[in-house]
Amino acid sequence: MTEVKRINLALQGGGAHGAFTWGVLDRLLEEDRIEVAGISGTSAGALNGAAFKSGMVQGGRGGAKACLDALWGRMGAVGDMRFSHWMRGFEPHQIVAAMERFMPVSPAEAWSQVVSPYHYGPFYQNPLRPVVEAFDFDQVCADAGPQLFVGATCVRSGKIRVFEGDLITTDAILASACLPTLFQAVEIFDPKSDRMEAYWDGGFTGNPALYPLFDDSLPNDTVIVNINPLLRDEIPKTPQQIQNRVNEISFNSSLLRELRAIDFVQRLLEDGTLERGRMRRVLIHMIADDDLMTDLSVTTKMIPMPQVLNRLKAAGRAAAERFIEDAFDALGERSSVDLREMFG
Repeated sequence: MTEVKRINLALQGGGAHGAFTWGVLDRLLEEDRIEVAGISGTSAGALNGAAFKSGMVQGGRGGAKACLDALWGRMGAVGDMRFSHWMRGFEPHQIVAAMERFMPVSPAEAWSQVVSPYHYGPFYQNPLRPVVEAFDFDQVCADAGPQLFVGATCVRSGKIRVFEGDLITTDAILASACLPTLFQAVEIFDPKSDRMEAYWDGGFTGNPALYPLFDDSLPNDTVIVNINPLLRDEIPKTPQQIQNRVNEISFNSSLLRELRAIDFVQRLLEDGTLERGRMRRVLIHMIADDDLMTDLSVTTKMIPMPQVLNRLKAAGRAAAERFIEDAFDALGERSSVDLREMFG
């Protein structure tokens, strides 16, 4: 009988680069030896998590694949990029090079310096709302399927808020993906503060949050799908390169803090300072393609062109295939990520 290994997924945000995670999930769904028990997602990771769960509840693995395909079909239509027909046939890194040459500051960044999303007044509309409203939230919030957690950042307190169960709504997912220079803050009632709170992108405080996955009902193994490169060898020099690296560092910082804490606790468990059973044994794994992601930038995060999305999906599938080949045997036994080397 084939052994089935249960895992949690931690899905990073990163705009259109979330199509990489689409590919990862697409491949994992073909692996009957792996069962996803919990998902924590931020921004694009929250959208991927919602599509994965609703599809699993509706139609199992095939249903999850179909929901993910439908999600990224809708994402490819956001902003209607058909005017960019001149980009067809180019690789993503070639698009980035062209944008940096002819527009040393990205259009989104330049626009955000002079226009606030609040300047639109009654004409404002979040372009992601139709994408998110297409989810069946009876399935997204169902007790069946993997547990789902969605993180957003409270503007007033600067703290993370994690939504789960019936609290995962259209607004909760929009809040998780709310870049403040592009979208108006999303307001949601908070019973703890007993008031409406405004929320921004969850990546500022948890990209994604790992701690919800430490529940006793969930497995020890957490697989992080990383779409923001941790390392870049070259020093950024152009305005776009600098902006891009600032973005990557900012949206990795919360994840690195949690990983450092996990590493510290695991060391205490290993040397006997902490008694086993008092703290969870956490096994960390990662699926990434830093070579591809370092060829991209914040520019392609903001441009959901179908050819870029499909290239990222293919890269995600390939990365998941490598993970299954290299790290499947480690699941349930040990971490396949060397946290000590990462923080050494």
